[in-house]
Amino acid sequence: MTAIVGKIGVNKRPGDLGAHSMDTFNMAVPDLKVAEEFYTTFGLDVREEGNGLGLYTFGSEHRWASIGEGARKKLNFLSFGVFEEDFEPMKRRAEKQGVKLMDPPPGYDSNGIWFQDHNGVTIEIKVAEKTSPDEKSDFTMESVPGGEMGSMRRSQVEQVRPHRLAHVLIFTADVTKAIEFYSRVLGLRLSDRSGDGICFMHGIHGSDHHLIAFAKSTAPGLHHCSWDVPTINDIGKGAMQMADKGYSKGWGLGRHVLGSNYFHYVTDPWGSYSEYSSDIDYIPVDCDWEAGDYPPEDSIYLWGPDLPSDFILNKEIEP
Repeated sequence: MTAIVGKIGVNKRPGDLGAHSMDTFNMAVPDLKVAEEFYTTFGLDVREEGNGLGLYTFGSEHRWASIGEGARKKLNFLSFGVFEEDFEPMKRRAEKQGVKLMDPPPGYDSNGIWFQDHNGVTIEIKVAEKTSPDEKSDFTMESVPGGEMGSMRRSQVEQVRPHRLAHVLIFTADVTKAIEFYSRVLGLRLSDRSGDGICFMHGIHGSDHHLIAFAKSTAPGLHHCSWDVPTINDIGKGAMQMADKGYSKGWGLGRHVLGSNYFHYVTDPWGSYSEYSSDIDYIPVDCDWEAGDYPPEDSIYLWGPDLPSDFILNKEIEP
């Protein structure tokens, strides 16, 4: 396994076990060419890998997601990264709590452990480099002095390219059970929730307000993957570059309440979303965030267009 021990500058909360990052996720889609076009337009570095695709951000060799081909769009698994010295203790803890370990999915080599969560979602825990940020990501509000032009010409705009995967939101049949399972087995902590409708969880070794979130549905599924960009201007330019290629359906520009990030969601070809996100709240390694339980009107967005009527529908449920 990769040694992730004693690295200078790496955040680690002493005495506590927990995943430090959402390392990668995997899903199937009906047509890989369609996926390649969508994510390339979104600004990701899409690479052919075996019989599937890998999603990277430019300037990084970390694979944030892998995509295979299947009969329909389907979330296959989530992979979480842990420090090397925490791996065996977390494995023992999971087994002691009655979590049944399983073999990796066919075709996947892994030194990690695999199991299913409370709702049947396949999970991997493995030793990996920490990809969750160790401090709040850079954010700028661009302006210029009087007498200067603040905007570039549209013909000069370069493609928006996200820096990293920020988080994923998945569906679950029971939000409270999701909080309990991911706290007990993966060591994540609740950031905020809105009753039984939605919750947000962070990593204990320093992470954004959420590296994973859960919304209530009758079955599992991926609602959206979120990608970090440094400015609101980048969010707007990203929305425009997608609309120029025909991907105009979505939701934004707006600002969330829980997490506080600015956002624009683009509907993907399978009815889920990819989000451009900027300036999300950050929970340092030494911060004990006080989780709140907010009413629905205070849990989604501070400002922005009306929420689409089908925004929280799980499109992975069989028709």
